[in-house]
Amino acid sequence: MTRVIFATGNEDKMKEIRSILADTYPEILSMKEAGINIDIAEDGKSYEENSLIKARAVAAEAGVLVLADDSGLEIDFLNKEPGVYSARYMGEDTPYRIKNANLISRLEGVPEEKRTARFVCAIAAVFPDGRELTVRAAIEGVIGYQAKGSNGFGYDPIFYVPELGKTTAEMTEEEKNLVSHRGKALRLMKEELRKL
Repeated sequence: MTRVIFATGNEDKMKEIRSILADTYPEILSMKEAGINIDIAEDGKSYEENSLIKARAVAAEAGVLVLADDSGLEIDFLNKEPGVYSARYMGEDTPYRIKNANLISRLEGVPEEKRTARFVCAIAAVFPDGRELTVRAAIEGVIGYQAKGSNGFGYDPIFYVPELGKTTAEMTEEEKNLVSHRGKALRLMKEELRKL
């Protein structure tokens, strides 16, 4: 099984996915590349539920192994907001620079030790025979006082990793793939798929 569909239209995400899974699956197509154009309501209550919803919907159209992820930023001081609503926080069409500025302003005056946060990623696999599995991984950090870096996307410019002394948007692609929530989850999924 060399052909796999990853249920996303996000090109930045596809770059990360291909980089990490290339040695296992030489051909990884996005939904667009696979010619699948369906609206999927991500109304699950967890990252795992949302990733399964996406993978099942695409698998029903495709008849090949489908992978999907759902990820989010959890800020402890804000009761783990935006969480599973990270992509839809403040509206799906709101630019991330506005979302990031809003989160920074909501943490105004909050000291670093209370700015703890994590990126969480769950990845689901749905096989043509109906088998399913999910994995989850996270990266811990803090919310910065200002947006920094231009290498990442989404909330990367405000997510600071103290051990590395930089935001995930200041990391090289290689650094980010090693430590990020999605990188970790993809490697976990790769291990699970190899077992099968």
